[in-house]
Amino acid sequence: MHGICSCARSKSKSHIRVNRMKRDKRDQANVSRRNFIKTTATGVGAAALAGLGVEAAQAEARPARWDKEADVIIIGAGATGLPAAIQAAEGGASVILIEANTDVGGHAILSGGNIALGGGTSRQKKYGVVDSPDLLFSDLTDWSVIEPNGFPDYRYNDKEVIRAFADESAKTYEWLVEHGVTFVEKAPDTLGGHACGNSAPRESHSAPLAFPLVQNGGPVPADKAATTSSGVGLIRPLEAAARKLGVQILLRHKMTGIVRENPNSGRVLGISASSQGKTLNIRARKGVIIGTGGHSSNVNFRRIFDPRLTEEYQVAGEPYSFQDGSGEIAAMSIGASLWGAFNQTGEFGQNVTKAGWIGCQYGYVNLSWQPDSPIFAQARATGLSVKDYQDAILVNIAGQRFYDETASQFPANNYNSIKSYVPRSYLNAANIKYDPSNFINAALAGTGDTTPGGGPIWAIFDADAVKREGWKVTAPYVDYAQGYFFSADSIAELAAKIANKFQKKPMPPTALEDTVTRYNSFVDAGKDADFGKSAPKYKIQTAPFYAAWATPVIHDTRSGLRINAKCQVVDMNGEIIPGLYCGGESAGGFSLHGLARCAVQGRIAGRAAAAETVKG
Repeated sequence: MHGICSCARSKSKSHIRVNRMKRDKRDQANVSRRNFIKTTATGVGAAALAGLGVEAAQAEARPARWDKEADVIIIGAGATGLPAAIQAAEGGASVILIEANTDVGGHAILSGGNIALGGGTSRQKKYGVVDSPDLLFSDLTDWSVIEPNGFPDYRYNDKEVIRAFADESAKTYEWLVEHGVTFVEKAPDTLGGHACGNSAPRESHSAPLAFPLVQNGGPVPADKAATTSSGVGLIRPLEAAARKLGVQILLRHKMTGIVRENPNSGRVLGISASSQGKTLNIRARKGVIIGTGGHSSNVNFRRIFDPRLTEEYQVAGEPYSFQDGSGEIAAMSIGASLWGAFNQTGEFGQNVTKAGWIGCQYGYVNLSWQPDSPIFAQARATGLSVKDYQDAILVNIAGQRFYDETASQFPANNYNSIKSYVPRSYLNAANIKYDPSNFINAALAGTGDTTPGGGPIWAIFDADAVKREGWKVTAPYVDYAQGYFFSADSIAELAAKIANKFQKKPMPPTALEDTVTRYNSFVDAGKDADFGKSAPKYKIQTAPFYAAWATPVIHDTRSGLRINAKCQVVDMNGEIIPGLYCGGESAGGFSLHGLARCAVQGRIAGRAAAAETVKG
């Protein structure tokens, strides 16, 4: 995925410890359904902002007084907010950057640091990669590129938004280097890339250097500091650059509303925010930029796009960073429109992934929480990585297998994914071998009853599998205490033990016994008669038996507020909302995975906001 220390100052672990988040995160990440419907239907009125300790907020009236003010106010200090702050400050604007967390970085600081910037970067040229803004634009708007499951990667991208990205992509790479980001010295590749374009490799990778990681509380080994990729290598240099330019970064400040001259008309004047029980009104003389990072942690908001994504589905980046949808909801309460919804529901890339770590609550494949992390008390367990799904079966809430455990997740286009590629040719689709099979859809299907969502998924295995995998099935590797890992001396006893807040119904012991017995018969036969798992190898027969949380994980946000080429937010009538900007995962119209669109759109928004001329 998409550590912790400032290159301008050395932070102690006590200084960087994030909030303990004592309340259940699902209370934090839900928005009132009634208020949300009212907001979206009328464009005005109350909106319950989800997130870290946020109270209900309205389309804010102009306050009697302003507690702080600056030319540009930026909400969110991540991969969009930091570039926006730097660019605005370099454009001569005074900048206040607010961040709800106790440190900067958001999802980006936890990410793999994979940044898909192309269009002719200096690194591409160095390694002989032919690319240009026009080629990048062509790639990212090609209707003919589809995946084996039939879903198109680029067909529903907003061409105006993509044109701006293509023109600024290479410039942003050079800009990041100028502002202290060190990239791993190797040719651009496809590692970590999804929907980056078929014509050229575009992924570069920010090196973590000596910056401590949030995941483990310390730096990577010195011999890997310049060759490993991590989002900390993007965030910490940008944080230092922003502070050097005089950007005021306010941590533990949560935006609670956007102030506009009138509820549905006029300029955006500023924001309201809460901090440690106090409310502040912060005036923006030129503009407000939303960089809050999407809506993946907001259960009711994400279910607008996919009703299956109920509360059991955890999110990459949690429990450090929660994408609560607050930026989108606050903007919608003053008339803003959502945009590009298909890109959120399109079954390509990493919108939803298989669990990469089992037996823990937060199982995103590219993020393993370690005991020395400053927030390990919230993560609670590292999880177990499955080397071979011949060692386990996966069952749903009812104790039934539902698919081949070795099957993959959603595919995505990248460099050279389509051989003999011809831009905008129907033959690109015709040459793809159609394959509708997909593990994720089977997992999200549930048991066929009327219960929303797919319900918990559990990995079932035995003592022999533990030995083959080399697992340690004790704390802190697995989470017994909160109900994400169980063990028992019989299959029936194991089923009876499975219980946590997401397992809404008890698992029938006889159902799990029947499932294991049937699977063991497939091992004898050498064939999975139910789901086609290739030559099942190992019976589940040696006590103790285990059940480990293995529910799919939500990752990307690819739909958000409607913006134009300048990253200005657009309302339901297609009109610009003066003084309001947005970029990255809070913005819609762009299916690209990862950090590149955040950095590019942050720069565009920061530059445009700083250039605003406002009377008075």
